Amino acid sequence: MKAPVYKRVLLKLSGEALAGTQGHGIHASSIQQFAKDVAEAHKTGVQIGIVIGGGNIFRGVAASSDGMDRASADYMGMLATCINSLALQDALEKAQVPTRVQTAIEMHQIAEPYIRRRAIRHLEKGRVVIFGAGTGNPYFTTDTAAALRAMEINADVLMKATKVDGIYDKDPALHKDAKKFTKISYLDVLNKGLKVMDMTAVSLCMDNKLPILSFDLNKPGNIARAMSGENIGTLVL
Repeated sequence: MKAPVYKRVLLKLSGEALAGTQGHGIHASSIQQFAKDVAEAHKTGVQIGIVIGGGNIFRGVAASSDGMDRASADYMGMLATCINSLALQDALEKAQVPTRVQTAIEMHQIAEPYIRRRAIRHLEKGRVVIFGAGTGNPYFTTDTAAALRAMEINADVLMKATKVDGIYDKDPALHKDAKKFTKISYLDVLNKGLKVMDMTAVSLCMDNKLPILSFDLNKPGNIARAMSGENIGTLVL
């Protein structure tokens, strides 16, 4: 296996990815495969932080569009990310990867509160740190939380693991002539309205010169390949 080109990364996983083919909830074989891939990357010595969404359990935006108070719906979505964080922690530790879960909403019985210096210390000691509950604030997505945590821990890159193998000029599932980018600028992502991450997250990365790498999560081994600098996915610079 190639040596990693990054010292510290922030990996963003969607909650929907944990649902696998069943579409909701947590699919056991899917989360076990992700844990195996993270374990493979962890063995190379790269320091890994993870932000995970909660869309497989509850989507705050969808609930608010159905009439629920947006702030209440978003807090429920944050709790869904904590459920996913604990599930991923369990799968990682079964794969012999030491982990810590830190949450932006304090819940001492199940996780540490998010403390930046403590998170960095865990990373330096070789632990994978899973950040739950988003930013702890309503109206912000887990994409924005990933960008924020990546900058707080001084990550070299924000890796957006999705079900698509990169960024296209239009939806490749609907358009056979969709063109894939290998590299693209932040401004082009914003101006073209490409759906790699929400605009707040992309703008935050652009302002702080944090690269974004979007790649296919569902191909086994891709996490380690991305961290070793192989030419997979799309790099936003």
